Amino acid sequence: MKNLLVLGAGTAGTMAVAKLRPRLPASDWRITVVDRDDEHHYQPGYLFVPFGVYDRADVVRPRSRYLPEGVDLVLGEIAAIDPEGCAVTLADGTALAYDELIVATGTSPRPDQTPGMLGDAWRRSVHEFYTLAGAEALRDALAGFAGGRLVAHVSELPVKCPVAPLEFLFLADAHFRDRGIRERVELVFVTPLDGAFTTPVAAERLAGLLEARGIAVETDFVVERIDADGRALVSYDERTVPFDLLVTVPVNMGADAIAACGLGDELQHVAVDPGTLQSRRFPNVFALGDANDAPTSKAGSAVHLALESFVENFVQHARGLPMTHAYDGRVNCFVETGGGKALLLDFDYATQPSPGRYPLSAVGPFSGLEETTMNHVGKMMFKWAYWHLLLRGRDLPLPSGAPRSDVEPRLEGAAS
Repeated sequence: MKNLLVLGAGTAGTMAVAKLRPRLPASDWRITVVDRDDEHHYQPGYLFVPFGVYDRADVVRPRSRYLPEGVDLVLGEIAAIDPEGCAVTLADGTALAYDELIVATGTSPRPDQTPGMLGDAWRRSVHEFYTLAGAEALRDALAGFAGGRLVAHVSELPVKCPVAPLEFLFLADAHFRDRGIRERVELVFVTPLDGAFTTPVAAERLAGLLEARGIAVETDFVVERIDADGRALVSYDERTVPFDLLVTVPVNMGADAIAACGLGDELQHVAVDPGTLQSRRFPNVFALGDANDAPTSKAGSAVHLALESFVENFVQHARGLPMTHAYDGRVNCFVETGGGKALLLDFDYATQPSPGRYPLSAVGPFSGLEETTMNHVGKMMFKWAYWHLLLRGRDLPLPSGAPRSDVEPRLEGAAS
């Protein structure tokens, strides 16, 4: 009997075991998933909590409900990973041996990494919405915000769902218009990038939407500290951006146990081959979703699309065969732009977002790089699909009509 150990029962870990359990005979493979609690969070829903669209009941359900039969769930904090000895130790001293390890511990906001971010101003004039508690506190802050300078800020990349800060600003613009106080609110986006987004085509399109809504953009801003008393962001080149209400995206980092065992980079994300998602150091270790350093967006859709190739590779790997599939970095996302509309982005390692109908090229119903009501419908339908289809290992009932890369994906480090 071989042991597959999965660290993390979030989006990546849950989807992976749902797809792998039917492919790995129970007579040959024991599958165990470890997480610190039994709360599964629909993280894309955090964006809507500050605006009263979703609440806790919409975004939190038991992890155990979504794990398939034949998968064991162990609750506990991960204390140490020993990739040399093929074992994981929990905080209570429990040791879990493995033959194959999947790291799906995600990435988390770390406000402690930026001087001045934590302190008396935290969740008073300085907020974030990348945790449920933060999104709920921001909801209360927005309800009491009658005017002033609201700044949305990204500390450093990569972060989970890199378009989310822009979506927040678009929704804030609509929110204040609905309240009749938009003229009393100055909205500013502050980013370390040289544009509104990472890919040039999307950056240009999103910059146009920001300009049309009167949202200012401060680029190439690498934050050194937050002057909480003076209510200002301060960059390393000594520029300052004042605020009355700051909505920041703190530095995102992987689990501490990853850094301690040498699997990760400086942000504690596991170094992997971008095609196979296999560790560059240990052939029996893989990292999925936000936990790895693959050069694509840290988003739920990236996990879902990566699993198409990953599952086939892992089954081959488990049988001692060469891995012959590769993830091409594809990710797609509906970017909420307010007023009941959204923009669709779909791209991969080599392909820029492009216009056109999706997923059926002739009829859609969704439109790439366009603001449409149907794109917004797709965005809002995703929560149902997440809970009822994706977490249970079922694919969305849509054909793949997105642009595909004509560059052969890399298979660096693939091991037999």
